[in-house]
Order: sequence, then C-alpha cells, then structure tokens
Amino acid sequence: MNDAAPRTRTAAAPAAASRREQILQQAARLFAERGFHGVGVDEIGAAVGISGPGLYRHFAGKDAMLAELLVGISGRLFAGGRRRVAEAAEAGADPAAVLDSLIDGHIDFALDDRDLITLHDRELGQLRDSDRKLVRSLQRQYVELWVEVVRRLHPEAAETEVRAAVHAVFGLLNSTPHLGRPGALPGRDATAALLRRLALGALAALAR
Repeated sequence: MNDAAPRTRTAAAPAAASRREQILQQAARLFAERGFHGVGVDEIGAAVGISGPGLYRHFAGKDAMLAELLVGISGRLFAGGRRRVAEAAEAGADPAAVLDSLIDGHIDFALDDRDLITLHDRELGQLRDSDRKLVRSLQRQYVELWVEVVRRLHPEAAETEVRAAVHAVFGLLNSTPHLGRPGALPGRDATAALLRRLALGALAALAR
C-alpha cells in the first residue's frame, strides 16, 4: 500500500501539467483575439472541454492565467538566452556565433508565440504591480544579456547606442503579429530567414 500512492501521484502529474498548458494556450489565444476583459472563464473552459468552474482546480482565476502567461514567457526568454550564451561559450564560439544563437532563439519565440506578444503589448497593465515588476525585471536582464554580447562584437559602439539597437531589434522581431495572418506570410523557414537578415542588418549598423 505504501508504494501505490507515489505511483498514482506520478502517473497523474503529466496529465495535470498537460491540462494546465492547454488552458494557458487557449487563454492566450482568446485574450489576444478579444482582450482580457472580453473573455470569460466559461469560454476558456469550453475551449479546452471542461466547465468554467473546473478551471479553478488549476488557476485561481483569469488574473492568475494572465500572470503565468506573461511572467512565464519573460522567464523562458531570459532562461533560454542564458542557456544559449552558456552553450556557445562552452563550445568556444565567437561573439558573432553567440549573437546568431540569440537571434535564432528570439525568432522562434516571435514566430511561435505571436499571441503572447499581442498579450504583452495590450494587457501588461492588467497585472498586479508585483507581477508587472517581475516581468520588467526579467526583460531588463534579457536585454542586458544581448547588450553584453553585442558589445563584444562591436566594442567601438557606445553602450547606450548598443542598448538602443537591441531594443530596436526586439521591436522588429516582435512585429510578427502585425505582419498579417500566418497564411499570408512566406513559409516559416523563409520568414525566419528574412527576420534573421533584418536583425543582423540592424545590428551591423553599429559598425564604424
């Protein structure tokens, strides 16, 4: 009997995590389409095949979903950036290769998480102050990660200029929700390649 309980909990954990991810995915889509205040808990529940009240087994409410979405993506971007820099350093990559890796990681985000970009732009102000400050802190750390890499590649450029260029590249890459419906764009690989060239071109302007 003592062995049975841990096995039951372990077997249930992946299903619970999967359902949480489904809820977050549908919440992000609906919030992006209709706005945070334009979507009810019942609608999110219906999108994942459970009752609205059933969502409260996973989240305290819409506010908690929004916080997990926005804090979560900021944390994943920063963690992913640090991992890419660490892996490149371990491989002895030069600054250009490290920057390439950071750009590729952000392009994946820009193409695969367009709803979250829209959500951030429109709904960040809906977060509690503590959650909003956490998002901003994670974003600043992510920016500084890029700034450090770009400064190694362009040591002649002023730090303020580098930081402005990094923000400009983020704006360029994060413009994907405004590029039209996915079907109106080139294929994913072609769009990624275009964004990569544009990002590298913008940062190359730092050279003197």
